[in-house]
Amino acid sequence: MKSIAAVAISDGPDFNIPEIMAAGICTGAILLVLGATGLMQLVYKLIPLSVVRGIQLSQGLAFAMTAVKYIRKVQDFSKSKSKENRHWVGLDGLILAIVCACFIIVINGAGKERNERETSNVDDEERNMRSTRIKKTMANIPSAFIVFLLGVVLAFIRKPAVVKDIKFGPSSMEVVQFTSHAWKQGFIKGTIPQLPLSILNSVIAVCKLSSDLFPGKELSATSVSITVGLMNLVGCWFGAIPCCHGAGGLAGQYKFGGRSGGCVAILGAAELVLGLVLGTSLVRILDWFPVGILGVLLLFAGIELAMTCRDTNSKGECFVMLICTAVSLVGSSAAPGFVCGMVVHLLLKLRLHLFN
Repeated sequence: MKSIAAVAISDGPDFNIPEIMAAGICTGAILLVLGATGLMQLVYKLIPLSVVRGIQLSQGLAFAMTAVKYIRKVQDFSKSKSKENRHWVGLDGLILAIVCACFIIVINGAGKERNERETSNVDDEERNMRSTRIKKTMANIPSAFIVFLLGVVLAFIRKPAVVKDIKFGPSSMEVVQFTSHAWKQGFIKGTIPQLPLSILNSVIAVCKLSSDLFPGKELSATSVSITVGLMNLVGCWFGAIPCCHGAGGLAGQYKFGGRSGGCVAILGAAELVLGLVLGTSLVRILDWFPVGILGVLLLFAGIELAMTCRDTNSKGECFVMLICTAVSLVGSSAAPGFVCGMVVHLLLKLRLHLFN
């Protein structure tokens, strides 16, 4: 949950583990109630498509712009800011990032058009069949996984001594102890700014993106909201970072070939095994993962999310979408953009009613 994480990074000791977990539990509880009562499904039906597209476009562009910063600048994550320009040559250099980006473009291209039709010309049939076979072969190459494995190998090359820091076994877990102050701070500083983002990007945008990517298999806003609530109500008591679904994550998985429930199940099982086997040692390894490669993967995930807005045809819908996007990007939050988008949408409806 990005808003909660942002507060934790900026406030430091004043917003520590109990406050973070309290924010996650409160957010999860509200989402669970909204889902169980059917209110989330009602909200999903009432929000116009142009506003949803504005949220998706702003999130996609935000991911892409952050990715470009990761690629161009050396990042200091401890202080959440960029340092000097990245060197061209090196194990985390610009050339490496550019090569990885070119590799992904060659393998995945711009993505398959949902309306893609094959020509029925008999003369072109053999050529089309050959082209289709090549595309299917290319699509089966796990480009993102190959790039990720390259990054892991480079992490060990950059810091060979990290091998000595590896300790097998899970990290110790204990129930987080909360105070009334932690609940108060967690709700005010964490839950309140996070809730609009979770509703809009983790539920509404995810459901809409799912119906776009997988026609005829639309997710229920009720089920998505309930799952977000449950995962935080269970995990945050034991120190799990507050988390939720995200349209960017779904777009990234789709872009790189993860298009079934089995893919997500395999991913979850792999993360579970890594957590139990390596524990905190995994963080020490990933500390040396090339940030430029991370930026490349994030860039394509953000672009895939932003491209879902290409079906916005009418000028009025584009107008609302772009206002929503602009305000969201400037305000660094989906909430102001959502409010402005809804106001503009209602004003356009009122104008149409008055002058027609």
